[in-house]
Amino acid sequence: MEKKLTTILAAAVLGFGLLFFVGCQSDAQFGSAVGALAGAGIGQLAGGDSEATLIGAAVGGAAGYMFGNESDKAREQAERAYMRQEMRTVAVNITNSNGSISQVRLKKHGVGYVGTRGEYYRQLPTEDQLRPVYGF
Repeated sequence: MEKKLTTILAAAVLGFGLLFFVGCQSDAQFGSAVGALAGAGIGQLAGGDSEATLIGAAVGGAAGYMFGNESDKAREQAERAYMRQEMRTVAVNITNSNGSISQVRLKKHGVGYVGTRGEYYRQLPTEDQLRPVYGF
């Protein structure tokens, strides 16, 4: 009878744990849920009572949140760096002799622009200025 009760409790804990994961929108939330579940399990194994389980869940949840939050911060920094780079990039379309269009991406550099081949333009170059270098 005790083995059956343990199996039912384990299935219930696993089922509720999966509900936490489905609703997680950030690494901090996911880490907190995983940490709380792992901490609760470790607390129950170590202490064998409700108090140990709750302490384990609290410690595990806090640790999981800290790790997940750092991951969220790193992703946000990478996204901001990408956006800054995109804000400094300008695309100019060149119509080629056969009617096709080539896109040239220029990076803002000081008051001028730098092409993908390293050439510098004092101001935003026109399609006619870029065609000899990038067009055909």
